[in-house]
Amino acid sequence: MYQEFARVYDEFMQEISYVEWADYIERLWEHHGAKPSLVLDLACGTGGLTLELCRRGYEMIGADMSDSMLNEAMGKAKREQANILYLQQDMREFELYGTVDSILCTCDSLNYLLDSRDIQQVFALVNLYLNPGGTFIFDLNTDYKYKEVLGDSVFADTYEHSAFIWQNYYYPEEHINEYQVTFFEQMGEQPCYRRYEEIHYQRAYSVENITHLLEEAGLKLEAIYDGFTTDPSSEQSERICFVAREIKKNGENSDE
Repeated sequence: MYQEFARVYDEFMQEISYVEWADYIERLWEHHGAKPSLVLDLACGTGGLTLELCRRGYEMIGADMSDSMLNEAMGKAKREQANILYLQQDMREFELYGTVDSILCTCDSLNYLLDSRDIQQVFALVNLYLNPGGTFIFDLNTDYKYKEVLGDSVFADTYEHSAFIWQNYYYPEEHINEYQVTFFEQMGEQPCYRRYEEIHYQRAYSVENITHLLEEAGLKLEAIYDGFTTDPSSEQSERICFVAREIKKNGENSDE
């Protein structure tokens, strides 16, 4: 996933402000009384958010299944001499050396899991590796976004050294959105471009389903927010942010 796209991912996603995203994460921690020190950024991609939080003094671990994405992330960290531990791991099977204070999974990464049993496995591992009372913050694209905003649409854009065509196909019965991405990367200083194609799938999950899976994993859902706000989510929310907390392990309530 994102093997070829990793080299140009940041250029295509340059509208994302990791400073603002980190501001939002810190606001949620404060709002929910969390003071984490050691944080796992699950499905960290090219490490933009991981690095920004490291700059702010958090001890960061980044995990992603894509070696190409991690190469980009480690390159950023090296250039800034940032002490970040990066692990190449599938979020459904991740392992840590110990527990952490908070786990993040942003940028609709969980939407890439097309089976709710995979979501359940991630949540179980989150519970396992969170310190008692630790926070889990993640976001999901909604069915509304796939159906009404992306739909069967085509998006395209050009940059200084690259360009892309992004085609969407939404299958409402399965709640699956298919992305067909064709992108072009300039080859050095030559006036020619290399073409790549990748196909990705994401699935929309209902709030009820996610809430049930969190409870089964021993995680308590504390809040659901609209996008990058602390406003309640609605039927027109395109992205929903969830805040959950570890409350029990092995069937026993943890101290709060």
